[in-house]
Amino acid sequence: MRHDSYDATCGICKTNAGESDSQAVTVFEHDLWIVRQIGPDVGVPGWMMLVTQRHAAGPAHLNDREAASLGPSLRHFERVLEQVTGALRIYTATMNESAPHFHCHMVPRGETMPNDVFGWDVFDLLRATGAGEVSVDTAEVARITEAYRVALAESPPPS
Repeated sequence: MRHDSYDATCGICKTNAGESDSQAVTVFEHDLWIVRQIGPDVGVPGWMMLVTQRHAAGPAHLNDREAASLGPSLRHFERVLEQVTGALRIYTATMNESAPHFHCHMVPRGETMPNDVFGWDVFDLLRATGAGEVSVDTAEVARITEAYRVALAESPPPS
């Protein structure tokens, strides 16, 4: 779906509109938010991103509707992700450095983690996976992604 702030030079806009070659699977979408897996080759099955539909450089730039929706929506997305993955907790991080869309990472923290990482070190798994130092069970990524998509379709976030 193209949003009012669509910009053909923005990679996130193109991905949100389904116009990029991104392999990240969208699991939920409405007029404010998109939730997608970060990509098939991630360090942790179930690693998702919450992304604004429109350009908003960070929380300070959310409009009133997005700001009012963020807390309840994020809570809902993470509760469902915990249930689907069996995670002990969901790591949530946002830096908004790489794109003009507010986005946050939602990373399931299990009892065991690749390379025994925890906390901020989880982000090294993206590099390690890309370098072939960490392998990911792609069938598990696909299973969790589909289970999460179905769970969110059955129980969308509050509007």
